[in-house]
Amino acid sequence: MPMAGQPLDDTDRKILALLQDDGRISLADLAGKVGLSPSPCLRRMRNLEKAGVIARYVAVLDQQAVGLPVSVFISIKLASQKQDALDRFAKTIARWPEVLECYLMTGPRDYWLRVVVPDLAAYERFLKQKLTRVDGVASIESSFALEQVKYTNVLPLG
Repeated sequence: MPMAGQPLDDTDRKILALLQDDGRISLADLAGKVGLSPSPCLRRMRNLEKAGVIARYVAVLDQQAVGLPVSVFISIKLASQKQDALDRFAKTIARWPEVLECYLMTGPRDYWLRVVVPDLAAYERFLKQKLTRVDGVASIESSFALEQVKYTNVLPLG
């Protein structure tokens, strides 16, 4: 069983690659494609789940189809980089469903966010009613995505 931080073997990598491509693949099909019978394949899957390698199973939605076509990338500079200020900002951001990604960064900006909204008016509301009201935010720079050239949530296990 792989433990956190331990290398995966080739069979684990095959299982993970197939699950990343199709999380609803049947156990029989998965086992057949990796050369195992269903029982040992299921045992490996459960071990990968227990080890935290498989974090969860989700449905990947089409952003346009659900009415959230606008992606905004926002860089944030805080007035202070003390741990309590960083923690306070991170806890606040974590509660907002519009924020799909938030990263603590190195360099001249402290945070990078990806926000999705239905339109420009919704982003303006998000900005005015939420982001600008967070204590300690010194500056906000927003960039709107014109076109999504590539998007994947598949990790390169190869």
